[in-house]
Amino acid sequence: MAELIDGKKISQDLKDEVKEQVAELKTKGVEVTLAVILVGNDPASTVYVGNKKKACEYTGINSKSFELPEETTEEELLKLIKELNEDETVNGILVQLPLPKHIDEDKVIRAIDPDKDVDGFHPESVGRLSIGVPGFVSCTPAGVIELLKRSGTNLDGANAVVVGRSNIVGKPMGILLLRENATVTICHSHTKNLKEICKNADVLVVAIGQPKFIDGSYIKEGATVIDVGIHRIDGTKKLCGDVDFESAEKVAGKITPVPGGVGPMTIAELMNNCLQSALMNK
Repeated sequence: MAELIDGKKISQDLKDEVKEQVAELKTKGVEVTLAVILVGNDPASTVYVGNKKKACEYTGINSKSFELPEETTEEELLKLIKELNEDETVNGILVQLPLPKHIDEDKVIRAIDPDKDVDGFHPESVGRLSIGVPGFVSCTPAGVIELLKRSGTNLDGANAVVVGRSNIVGKPMGILLLRENATVTICHSHTKNLKEICKNADVLVVAIGQPKFIDGSYIKEGATVIDVGIHRIDGTKKLCGDVDFESAEKVAGKITPVPGGVGPMTIAELMNNCLQSALMNK
């Protein structure tokens, strides 16, 4: 049976480290502030924003919350972002996605100052990651790297396979694994021989957006499996990932559960990005 990689514990460790550094900055008169913008009342987004506020409170990061009505215009949102870009007391700006259909998400992401882009979605942030210069990394793939490192997974020379090529997880995940000297293959819906490729992976990161898609037959004996997916099982309150946990844990060496694996790391990394922004600009 595979060893469980405990995302709750590792994320708590990371938040405690952030909390300590935020407190140290306060003694030097430096406050860390995150501005969170929510447009509309999407239930999942409301929950995410609430969790981010709790994490800010725990780590000592100031949270400025802007909860705007659904009918907010693109122009009004861009004006608010411009004001926050110019506000020297704000270190990070986060616009909760998805936005209402009448607002262009790409235009909104590009409007955020890259030095305050704590979500790591701005094209300049992606460019910085690609060429290896300092900048913000998308929180979920950054969290996966922390899970791998802190669970004692050796990435140097490892054969790493990422299933999924999204801009938010798959692509940055591949670059981050390369940065750790892994040999990386990125698979997607057009990949041939997916099972064979996955079975060669020492580290398998699954972010394909399909419940229980990867089962034990895709996994090499003793491999480390990171499940980025999260889905509600039809008609129940139970959650599952992109990996069929029951069959996978019989083969894998280490595996993340859903929930309690990657999920908690995303918010912990967001707090860390806010801290890094303050450290860069103090």
